[in-house]
Amino acid sequence: MNERPRSISLALTGASGAPYGLRLLQCLVEAGIQVHLMLSKPAQVVLGLETDLEVPGRPVEIARYFSERYQAAPEQIHCYGAEQWTAPVASGSAVPEAMVVCPCTTATVSAIATGASRGLIERAADVVLKERRKLLLVVRETPFSEIHLENMLRLARMGAVVMPANPAFYHRPQSIDDLVDFMVARVLDHLDVEHALVPRWGTAPMPGEDA
Repeated sequence: MNERPRSISLALTGASGAPYGLRLLQCLVEAGIQVHLMLSKPAQVVLGLETDLEVPGRPVEIARYFSERYQAAPEQIHCYGAEQWTAPVASGSAVPEAMVVCPCTTATVSAIATGASRGLIERAADVVLKERRKLLLVVRETPFSEIHLENMLRLARMGAVVMPANPAFYHRPQSIDDLVDFMVARVLDHLDVEHALVPRWGTAPMPGEDA
């Protein structure tokens, strides 16, 4: 019997940080993982502000666009509309092994923490939590209010991984891409996806050290 391919949901919301989500999508595709992609309407606005990409609006066209851009296998990327309740990710019977919201707004954090499920992204996250699968939230906001912190603590206690988009500098990044790759590498580590985006701590001489 053929093994089912790994399956991960990826949602982009309207926080600043679209390059994180795009790079993560690319890496998941290159790793041969089936991606269930969801873009909120604000996320599509942010994509237009932060990138030069001309991403179409309809889910089928979005899936085709990113499949061509990242040379995905047929049917490797599935994209769903904001209220497409028939999508597999809306049911525990077809839940993927993990879900990442990257970037994640604090509004999305709030909706997931309270079980609001007003749209497919929130419902998909709710399903992942109730089925005890892995949920990663790459939150992009600063500073955090007490409300934000309480919501994140609540989700952490439920088992979600709260991973604010805080790239490090010890690897001496030379470009924005290096900063993006640092965060994406941390997400991939939590998803158990192999990568070579950044050197691991202790595996290479630190800047200023002898080789």
